Amino acid sequence: MTWHGQLHLTYCRDGERTTSLDRHDGPLRVLQRLYPEHPGTCHHVLVHPPGGIAGGDVLDMQVSLEAGSHALITTPGATRFYKSLGAEAVQNLHARLAPGTQLEWLPLETLAYRGCVASNRMHFDLAPGAEMMGWDVLALGLPAAGQHFDDPAFAHGRFTQEIHLPGAWLERGTVAARDTALLDSPLGWAGHRVMATLWWAAGAPIQADRRDALLQAARQRQADSPLAAHSGSTSPHEQVVVLRVLAHRVEPAMALLTSVWACWRELAWGLPACPPRVWRT
Repeated sequence: MTWHGQLHLTYCRDGERTTSLDRHDGPLRVLQRLYPEHPGTCHHVLVHPPGGIAGGDVLDMQVSLEAGSHALITTPGATRFYKSLGAEAVQNLHARLAPGTQLEWLPLETLAYRGCVASNRMHFDLAPGAEMMGWDVLALGLPAAGQHFDDPAFAHGRFTQEIHLPGAWLERGTVAARDTALLDSPLGWAGHRVMATLWWAAGAPIQADRRDALLQAARQRQADSPLAAHSGSTSPHEQVVVLRVLAHRVEPAMALLTSVWACWRELAWGLPACPPRVWRT
């Protein structure tokens, strides 16, 4: 049996409060709507009760932020793509941000099990005046349990990742279990099995001094991290700033991303960090 889950989230501003409407079909849904900081920022926790995404499953998320709204979206645990016998598992996200909106897309890590055949696609349409922060943490296999993504017995495994901000940034790549040149080469993953990406994006060019401040803040935190030698920050476009990290485990990568996220939040929006409670359970 395969699952086809759909979730539609709409955020709008009602006075001082960001309100939300959600509609779901299938197993993907909202666990809670929270306001841990102030009424203007709505925190949403998304859950997928089946526990993982198997071959043939499709999860579609449509997110719309209306003018003046601010949403932080996360998950209570890892997104798991399970072993497939051939059919592809797909997760699609399409977010549309109106002018004057702020989005924080901050799910916990994605685990690509050995033998998975999967795609994770993220598409963000930002109007001028809209801004967002997002991250993606991809872990290949379960090496601590001896289940390696590049196990020859699961050579059909592959994972495709796509992050798209039209007109500003498009990143798409496939990691195949048999592609040891990519996985082990110093020009690729260099033997690591975790790749983490954090980005800041705007719907219009970011002022040069503001973009430089975001880059400098990220680089300062990288320098203080045990992953300093395997991380880097850049601005591939005048509307985007990107931090990339390679690691052997999820926890140190997530620690660096969280530190930079907290700094960027204060620097760009004047908001102190408010980590969702589910990150601490």
